[in-house]
Amino acid sequence: MNLRIGSRGSQLALWQANHISALLRGEGHSVEIEIIKTTGDRLQEVTFAQVGSKGMFTKEIEEALAEGRVDLAVHSLKDLPTELPEPFALAATPPRVDPRDVLVSVHHASLEALPLGARVGTSSQRRRAQLKALRPDIEAVEFRGNVDTRLRKLAEGQVEAILLAAAGLDRLEKTEWVRERLEPRDFCPAAGQGSLGIETRKGDAATIAAVAFLNDPETRFAVTAERAALAALGGGCQVPIGIYCRVDTAAEPDDANAPWVEIFGVVAAPESGEAVRIYHRVPQASAEPVALGRLAAQMLIEAGAGPLLEAQASGGSAR
Repeated sequence: MNLRIGSRGSQLALWQANHISALLRGEGHSVEIEIIKTTGDRLQEVTFAQVGSKGMFTKEIEEALAEGRVDLAVHSLKDLPTELPEPFALAATPPRVDPRDVLVSVHHASLEALPLGARVGTSSQRRRAQLKALRPDIEAVEFRGNVDTRLRKLAEGQVEAILLAAAGLDRLEKTEWVRERLEPRDFCPAAGQGSLGIETRKGDAATIAAVAFLNDPETRFAVTAERAALAALGGGCQVPIGIYCRVDTAAEPDDANAPWVEIFGVVAAPESGEAVRIYHRVPQASAEPVALGRLAAQMLIEAGAGPLLEAQASGGSAR
């Protein structure tokens, strides 16, 4: 079968598209990649908050998919809206890689070791908010651009450190200055971080069948729960919400409920650092991902996340 993949043109996006291409070719398919420039790529000098993040990295690719110019799209799943437009389906979620955020710095060994008042580059409201919660003294600096651009700015000394997704740096083998991988309990990743999403037309049975082997059930369970929580909270990829679900394989051998599923959640205010966090653990055998995600969202609201979300939506600051 001849398959055409729609992809952004960044180094990381093309790595991801080529990775999926190689797997598809291994199954006997011929594959072409079409590079599509998205709104997010065109507006590199505008902050995410100014442009609005919904679909900014996916809209033009979905248009090509709808028109039949491509057969599937390879996305960083955290960029994909929680509710896909009617013609499209999330056909596969390949095995997840490291979902954590990382601190990248030339001179400083950890977030704790950064000097008082250090400047840290990030384009993410979620990262900015959790950074403020952990280190109120640090100044978050708006950082756009691809991985190489951000690493260059760091090397030039524009900031003392940057925050990025581990997955992108690992995939591009640019981990030289990774100093600390931040644990989800303290610094919660974005829903879907570290995962790829393979999007197709909902009615394209042949393509859906062709990519089915790429789907990893454990990854699918986790990201379904995360995206359900994000949807229930009304969040997109730039709302300061972190949600992370994983299977805990470290249970005792005689634990009759093992394995367990864990879910972490945070809602935080970028300006004040005020944060609401939850953690929940259930036996995997009794867990259903959408229900688990909605429960996590409910727990966050009951813990006091509502005013933080309302303040963010209105552009104000939560009291």
